[in-house]
Amino acid sequence: MSIKTLSASRRLILAASAALALCTPAWADAPPKVKFATSAGDFVVEVYPDKAPKTVENFLQYVRDKHYDGTVFHRVIENFMVQGGGFDSKYAEKKTRPPVRHEGREALEKGGPRNTVGTLAMARTNDPHSASAQFFINVKDNAFLDPTVIPPGDPVPKFEHRGRVFENTPRANLLNAPELFGYTVFGKVISGMEVVNQIKAVPTGPGGPFPSDVPKTPVVINSATLVK
Repeated sequence: MSIKTLSASRRLILAASAALALCTPAWADAPPKVKFATSAGDFVVEVYPDKAPKTVENFLQYVRDKHYDGTVFHRVIENFMVQGGGFDSKYAEKKTRPPVRHEGREALEKGGPRNTVGTLAMARTNDPHSASAQFFINVKDNAFLDPTVIPPGDPVPKFEHRGRVFENTPRANLLNAPELFGYTVFGKVISGMEVVNQIKAVPTGPGGPFPSDVPKTPVVINSATLVK
């Protein structure tokens, strides 16, 4: 190989490296972090795009759009979780984008966290693919919220869930069973968990359209911002 050709090759490698750097997300080496400044104090979460990419991008877009600013934790259960991100301080529901596809099983298969103390998960309706902006923080280990990983086989020879045994069940029936999806965990609190613990302990009762579990003194998210 001539010196001229070698030099050209090096230029190509450098150009490719520069292009890759431009295309590589800023969080390639470290998870993105979001700071929540609330009326109860501040806490920081990190999220895992390598485990639940669509869920994380959905969440971060709401952060960029300032959707969470001025919303409240509208559902607080001390021995369960704190939930927010959907309603303002007058309990008016904020407009959201289309829902994101459920990624709970995929996240677990990639080594993502389960619904344990301090983890961040998407709230949803009975439809597994209905998560939009609302999220919750687990304040205890909630294994019953974890997605159920379906064992191999089609049909699946034997499968047990909460005391019920299924035998020779078509795989698609189990994969699409709403009760087996659980909730997608996509991050965790890395600082300020004491603030979350303060939030979980606030007195609650009815509020707005909700018959219970609403903080009597609103806990407001003043801002949610990406940590540089």
